[in-house]
Amino acid sequence: MSKDVSDTALQRLAGQVAKAALQHHHRLVTAESCTGGWIAKTLTDIPGSSEWFECGMAAYSYEAKQAMLGVQASTLEEHGAVSRETAIEMVSGALVHSGGSLAVAVTGIAGPGGGTEDKPVGTVWIAWKRRGGYPTALVFHFDGDREAVRRQTVAAALHGLLDLAA
Repeated sequence: MSKDVSDTALQRLAGQVAKAALQHHHRLVTAESCTGGWIAKTLTDIPGSSEWFECGMAAYSYEAKQAMLGVQASTLEEHGAVSRETAIEMVSGALVHSGGSLAVAVTGIAGPGGGTEDKPVGTVWIAWKRRGGYPTALVFHFDGDREAVRRQTVAAALHGLLDLAA
């Protein structure tokens, strides 16, 4: 994915997600860490989004991930916030704690600091799940500064929602 994701590209993707959500009667939920609510903002910029958007949760701290999304303390201790396991618990918890039918969760290291050799800046886990289904989680390694990493994360999250909503 190109690190140069424009506002227009995000708006177009969000519009496609909205159309699919309406067509298939989904209520969308977002659980966001490294994007801080940007996915929810992009979706709710669309007029009439209350017809298909349920809620968005921005949970940065371990405590917030546990309280709002039901992420287990043991998961965070063993795997860290930026992990497949945490992303899966976040997306599952988003559905448990809402009336949504389709969810996306993102957790990553947007930078400029916080990276390690194992998890460099730009490492992002994204998970998607339908209510009653099994989660899918993918790791991405995005390039660029904080803005670019976050922008690419929003785009990837929206692409996955579009695929799952159809």
